[in-house]
Amino acid sequence: MLEPTKKHPTESIRFYGDPLVIDRIRRFALEAGALEAPEDTIPATEVSPALVTNPHGIYLKGMRYRETLTQEQLAAITGIPRRHLSEMEAGKRTIGKATAHKLAEALHADYRLFL
Repeated sequence: MLEPTKKHPTESIRFYGDPLVIDRIRRFALEAGALEAPEDTIPATEVSPALVTNPHGIYLKGMRYRETLTQEQLAAITGIPRRHLSEMEAGKRTIGKATAHKLAEALHADYRLFL
């Protein structure tokens, strides 16, 4: 099983208001070591709005695709019925802790992504 690795948080901040104040904040942030995002970036929630309402299902589906597994194959590996996997991916079924552990082991991921 893969060891959990510490990932440094990546955050972006967007300011609205007086342009002079925003420019002062931007200069301060750059002096403190912050980086400006390219102008052509798009938030993940704009690309996939389901990330707002069903992030765990999106993670499950993405990791299953990453491992090139069908729902049938994942069901055979984990012992979780295919119907339940489909419902989890669609956000119609919650993922419990025991199920998250089974999925994490099969998909080589951290179980907390599914909770």
